[in-house]
Amino acid sequence: MNDQLDILEEELLEEADDLEKAEQEEGAEIETEPAADEAEAHVHESTGDVTQIYLNEIGQSKLLTPDEERALSRRVVQGDFQARQKMIEHNLRLVVNIAKHYINRGMTLLDLIEEGNIGLMHALEKFDPERGFRFSTYATWWIRQSVERAIMNQSRTIRLPVHVIKELNVYLRAQRHLEAQLGHEPVIEDIAHLVGKSVEDVRRVMSLNERVASLDAPLDIDPMLTIGESIPDDQHDGPEAILQNAEVERYVREWLKQLNEKQRIVIERRYGLNGYEVCTLEDLAANLNLTRERVRQIQIEALEQLRRILRRYGVTSDVLL
Repeated sequence: MNDQLDILEEELLEEADDLEKAEQEEGAEIETEPAADEAEAHVHESTGDVTQIYLNEIGQSKLLTPDEERALSRRVVQGDFQARQKMIEHNLRLVVNIAKHYINRGMTLLDLIEEGNIGLMHALEKFDPERGFRFSTYATWWIRQSVERAIMNQSRTIRLPVHVIKELNVYLRAQRHLEAQLGHEPVIEDIAHLVGKSVEDVRRVMSLNERVASLDAPLDIDPMLTIGESIPDDQHDGPEAILQNAEVERYVREWLKQLNEKQRIVIERRYGLNGYEVCTLEDLAANLNLTRERVRQIQIEALEQLRRILRRYGVTSDVLL
């Protein structure tokens, strides 16, 4: 399985290398001139002079030759701070080249660049100059991962911990890799086999990739109305709160499916979930032909099981409040 992961890593690095070469061929380098028409327009529309000043400043750093890069990288490994700073400065244009491909995804260009710079610094910490890859090739993967993670979190009402997002990104990249190899969308079992994880783990994490519905999205029952327009003005909660509650309810339904039948019934009816009215312990005991104490024990067991499920998902119980 480790061999398969190594193959996947090599192919992802080759993919990053192809991206870097394509960007160099299209003349996407950031000089004192604008990076690209699209990036320039976005700069003036959203962040103005601040971003343009930044682009002008980093445009003064020339690209490193392979020999310069290798020498600096070896010094970085030895703990040379000045070499680290120089490596970062000379690769800031790479971050901009990558970040501009994510414009119009809910974040400003400057925010995308900042997230990409974080990925660049992580790449420098992990880079091994003796493996034979160019640093820019290796860093491309880390920069893209950092930017994509930020965009993903930006679109969620339930924020995912970093370790969960990292795991999700591994599965999503494996999915794209398999789709390219197979010519069709892979099933969960294929992804699990490639990354060496259980089908249950992969399905659980992949289910977190659902995007939140937009308030501007049309209603299924009336395409002429949006979700936001369909919410009465006298609602106590605003439309954003209602959407968040809807997403939490969707997750709760998924988590309840992982309980056994008795646990699920007790939780649903004790707390009025999935359309049930709230029941007392006495009513539930009568309906299930159990003692009141046994129903209470099942409730405690179910709540503990739900806490374990939440921990596996990297979610704290405060999302249910």
